[in-house]
Amino acid sequence: MTSSSRRRAIAVAALLAAAIPALAACGAGFDANTNAPYAPNEAGVLYDGDGPDKAYGKNGVMIPQAFILGPDSGQQLAEGGSAPLYLTLLNSTGTDDQLTSIVPEEQKATSVNVQSPIDLQPGVLVKTPGVTVDGLKTALRGGESIKLSLQFKNAGDISLTVPVIARSREYATLPPALTATPTAPPATGSPVPSDAAPPETTEGTSTGTPAENAG
Repeated sequence: MTSSSRRRAIAVAALLAAAIPALAACGAGFDANTNAPYAPNEAGVLYDGDGPDKAYGKNGVMIPQAFILGPDSGQQLAEGGSAPLYLTLLNSTGTDDQLTSIVPEEQKATSVNVQSPIDLQPGVLVKTPGVTVDGLKTALRGGESIKLSLQFKNAGDISLTVPVIARSREYATLPPALTATPTAPPATGSPVPSDAAPPETTEGTSTGTPAENAG
């Protein structure tokens, strides 16, 4: 390793050491996570390989936090709807990069909406608010996972399995996900259907106005 590479590695390690406690703290939503491997109820982390020799990050990209925001506890996101995708990215190389697009596994969703390329400057933590997983193929309740292919300009394609986390606990302050088929409120002043039964009347009941009846 050259002296410049060694210095860059030390700088990245220092940045992560400073960032991970904030991510692991009891803050709300996008700032709350752990650097441990994901489980169905916690945010994901990018590792390359399996077992004790697995590496943190891949192709110079580190992802200490990744999750799809599901519905409130006890509810579900409808099939065909969208769910927000939250990522925290770190470019550990010495060259600028970009996250250009994200492709979901076709059995789980139709697309991921990334409105514009996301710039990744070396050594800078970047978050991705506004990214959504669209066209859900099945309803989501939380506890599921969706495999995504993140496509970078320089780092290439990186696959990551991202957990769906219910909007509760430290994630409850995040904006709720939109549903595909919101229930429309009943229209006001709608005409009574022509086949509707007339109101029942009681024999002998006066038909005058309240004032006339009172007199």
